[in-house]
Amino acid sequence: MNAKKSKWGRSILVLSIMGAFLIALCLLAGIVATIPARVAELYGPPDPALSHLKLYQQSFTLLLSGEELHTPGSSGEDNIRVPISPGDSLDVILKRLVELNLVRDPVPFRAYLIYSGIDRRIQAGVYTISGEMSEMEIARTLENPAPGQTTVSILSGWRAEEIAETLPGIGLEVSPDSFLEVVRTTNKEGYLFPGTYQVDREITPEELVDLFYQRFLSQITPELEAQIQSQGLSLHQGVILASIVERETVVTEEMPQIASVFLNRLGANMNLAADPTIQYALGYNQQQGTWWTNPLTLEDLKLPSSYNTYENPGLPPGPICNPGLEALLAVAQPADTGYLFFRAACDGSGKHLFSETFEDHLQNACP
Repeated sequence: MNAKKSKWGRSILVLSIMGAFLIALCLLAGIVATIPARVAELYGPPDPALSHLKLYQQSFTLLLSGEELHTPGSSGEDNIRVPISPGDSLDVILKRLVELNLVRDPVPFRAYLIYSGIDRRIQAGVYTISGEMSEMEIARTLENPAPGQTTVSILSGWRAEEIAETLPGIGLEVSPDSFLEVVRTTNKEGYLFPGTYQVDREITPEELVDLFYQRFLSQITPELEAQIQSQGLSLHQGVILASIVERETVVTEEMPQIASVFLNRLGANMNLAADPTIQYALGYNQQQGTWWTNPLTLEDLKLPSSYNTYENPGLPPGPICNPGLEALLAVAQPADTGYLFFRAACDGSGKHLFSETFEDHLQNACP
């Protein structure tokens, strides 16, 4: 009889534990289910595009952050200008805000950006942020850059037309055609220095081109110009050659070697035979959707153009793109080599194989 009572008691205990567990589980499920609603009360409605998993992930993070997002950062400055360039990732933007002491902990700040959908609406531009703003206010500010300014970016190796194509998408009043007209009439191809610029949206085409040109001039120190001249080149010729080096190079470290090949060919009265000069002369390739046709055909190499360095000796009449400082330095300080030839390596690395003789050059061909 006692054994039966003991067994019955154990059964009741197990059932009680299971019941308590189920009740706790239901309570926990109820609490979890209310999390989005609690977060919505504190931080506003979530981005409708969020998946359920992301909604709960960001909501948990926001709940754990306490009052952090509602208080100002540690910056003591009144107004801080925060530039955001086209293509800046969320990580890059967060790192910049932390470095400026506008955001203390990027984790909850990121969670709010994703929760609210602001992460998908951040635009390039210059943002003016007060040091007295809370982190939530800063996040909302990122949707509205300073209305009078925008960001222009030029990549090394772009030709003027590629720069012009970016202008309509960044809110400038400068049209691509007006920009290109100024570039051509002032012969500034090659002198539109690569980099990121904060500009007034109402800037004129003349002012925009001059802004890029003045940045170029700021890079040309007397020492750099003297080094270019020591290669037997004027500054303009140095820019032309640097533009070819820029377009020929994939791995930046090879620029001095590539520059040495072209300087050696000039010294030996050999044609440069540089594919990018043909590509420049060909212009836009509708089928490929690029300004730089690749690959070139044998017929392309016979193109009747003063830019055809297969057919014409010496340098082309002008730069074929806008080179960066590395390419200019490579022309000013080329590697000391006897190389006259180079071709792409066969491993897909972007590197080149260099040779002094045509026979060796042929042996470097891919199998």
